[in-house]
Amino acid sequence: MREHWLGKPYYSLDAFCKNTYGEKLYKIALNAGLTCPNRDGTLDTGGCIFCHAGGSGDFAVDMAAVPTIPAQLAAGRKLFREKKTGNHFIAYFQAYTNTYGPVPYLRTIYEDALTEESVRGISIATRPDCLEEEILTLLVDIKRKFPDKFVWIELGLQTIHERTARFIRRGYDLPCFDNAVRMLHAASIPVIVHLIIGLPGESEQDVLATIDYLNHTGIWGVKLQLLHVLKGTGLETLFQNGTLSVLSKEAYLDILIHCLEHLSPETVVHRLTGDGAKELLLAPLWSLRKKEVLNSLHHEMKIRRTFQGRLN
Repeated sequence: MREHWLGKPYYSLDAFCKNTYGEKLYKIALNAGLTCPNRDGTLDTGGCIFCHAGGSGDFAVDMAAVPTIPAQLAAGRKLFREKKTGNHFIAYFQAYTNTYGPVPYLRTIYEDALTEESVRGISIATRPDCLEEEILTLLVDIKRKFPDKFVWIELGLQTIHERTARFIRRGYDLPCFDNAVRMLHAASIPVIVHLIIGLPGESEQDVLATIDYLNHTGIWGVKLQLLHVLKGTGLETLFQNGTLSVLSKEAYLDILIHCLEHLSPETVVHRLTGDGAKELLLAPLWSLRKKEVLNSLHHEMKIRRTFQGRLN
């Protein structure tokens, strides 16, 4: 299996795309103008404790300036016109909760993206509690209408531990996540799970317990995200008053390597550090040097002679 990883010590999204589509696929982050039950008052108004008012869509195209999905995709493509490899894209519905809206509108935005010739498929970031039956029916219909393109769902789990989930104001329990994964599996829709390393009060063993849990759910992909402290979030107050500490680069890489060692080798790794917008990021500032972080990860894994799934 490792011969398909293209020289990396883990099964990256880049390797998956090149093996499957013969080229690198670039991700264009979109803002469909939706909201979230954790912000519109259904569950809460403040959002998760780590989430900025932009709904984790700080790298999405500015909807105020570029309001339609086709126009956002066109603007996004321009950002990659200097790239030497890859001519196709993943349309990433990133900002807020992208199954939380009227079904006719959701159908329109998904089809607008999938109709674009340069788009290989869509990745939809959402919450497990926002996948009602009518939404699943829509996703299945979309898959049938565009059989040559993919539909992925990204679920923000962050942790399996209920005490942490309550602290970060996630707003749903673990059985809700389990049920969503089962329904998506039944619909043959690949699931990508977001996990945060460095959450307040969580030890390395807590994080590894989440990895072990995911290994038994049959998910297709994972995003391993470093906890960022962003301006305008609940974490900012904790950080400024000294009650929240963030991981050093060395500590993060150590936990990250252990996570990869325990992660199923069949799981596609979509993210390893996460991105915090420079103008919003308070800590850790070392995470802005993403290339350096990834190079350090590869170097350390080489020294340790380790790889994804070694301890699985």
